[in-house]
Amino acid sequence: MRGPSYFVRFFYGLTACVCLFVGLAVTNQVFASKATVPVSTSENPARLLSAFFGLDNALPFLANRLCLGSWGDDGMPVVLSHTVNPDTLQPDDFQVTTRSGAVSVPDCVTLRPAQDPGELRTVLLIGEFGDAQSDPPASVKVVNDLLSDGSPTINFRDASVDVIPLGAGPTLVFAQVVPKSLWGTQTRGTSCPAGVEQIVRVTWAGGVRLPTGDELADAQRKLYRVSIVKADGSSELVTPAALADLADRDNNHLLCLDTLARVVSVSFPGGHLVDPNKDLNPDTSVELTGVIN
Repeated sequence: MRGPSYFVRFFYGLTACVCLFVGLAVTNQVFASKATVPVSTSENPARLLSAFFGLDNALPFLANRLCLGSWGDDGMPVVLSHTVNPDTLQPDDFQVTTRSGAVSVPDCVTLRPAQDPGELRTVLLIGEFGDAQSDPPASVKVVNDLLSDGSPTINFRDASVDVIPLGAGPTLVFAQVVPKSLWGTQTRGTSCPAGVEQIVRVTWAGGVRLPTGDELADAQRKLYRVSIVKADGSSELVTPAALADLADRDNNHLLCLDTLARVVSVSFPGGHLVDPNKDLNPDTSVELTGVIN
């Protein structure tokens, strides 16, 4: 005859099974709900704009401030078409494939140092992604749910891009008009002066400095060219009235304009700026994306 202890054990076992079933059902419902987030929209598709093999086993000691233990690792900034919801960002969201087909996952990912309002589209991948000479990284793909923070929310899952090789210089990959609502927000870098009519943010594939290691100055402001279309339909190339978002060591600049004319594109001549690997930039240009995050 079965004693009371058997029925107690049976009751708790049955309860555990029910709880497990309910938990799985809830979990499946959550995953199903998350999977309904669209990968893209027709107007603003979710894309990886660039993946830049910035450093091969050469991240400096100061990189430990970004991710503990990253000193001496590879560094690869990846620029996305939309700003990212930081709560959905994890290292295993990304998969790096080398030329030979070897696959790796970053040890760490961070949105720093480009973390001012409107900048959260550059994800720095840190880890071991191959050797620049014998087996360089060839592509980066988002393999899990990585969501934008805009509206409507989009999912970067399955977006991929070829890797820009280590020896290539930095290029412009994104440009947008900065909404006036963000003009007065606190930033780590310098700000545009009062009285400007329009501000355009440009994003490089990786961080840029002068070959001396110094920050950009007025001489580099004069090298930027902004293509505009006036109200009468005529086109013109103008120079920013000021250059801002400096001194924060990220991959963004603010072009402060004294015109309200529609901005079409931004360009910068080659041979003036270097990435952390000391590669000089080529001639580079990028078309304006608009006022989206």
